[in-house]
Amino acid sequence: MADEELEALRARRMGEIRAEHGEPPGDPSQQEAKQREAEIRNTILAQVLDQAARARLSNLALVKPDKAKAVENYLIQMARFGQLAGKVSEQGLIEILEKVSQQTEKKTTVKFNRRRVLDSDEEDDY
Repeated sequence: MADEELEALRARRMGEIRAEHGEPPGDPSQQEAKQREAEIRNTILAQVLDQAARARLSNLALVKPDKAKAVENYLIQMARFGQLAGKVSEQGLIEILEKVSQQTEKKTTVKFNRRRVLDSDEEDDY
């Protein structure tokens, strides 16, 4: 009985540690599936991009991971539909980055709400 309680405490503590480090409590099969998907993405990108373009994309992933993910998805989709002829050079990747930037460009507007104080004719308001 003590062994069962000890195992339950260990499992609960491991769950807490995983939650603290941001790891999902999922089972190993989900982690393996994610790892396989990442490997497939990397092999497709290695086949599609030349070395300089791949380095630029990895630098972009460090700074803006969401934009890099969008570019990777775009490149993988183009590769699957056969729209890419040969490897994409660094200049070609720059053009793709510009296209994605134009599509995801956010327009920011600033609106000033100024408080209006009621004016009265009296001079001694304060």
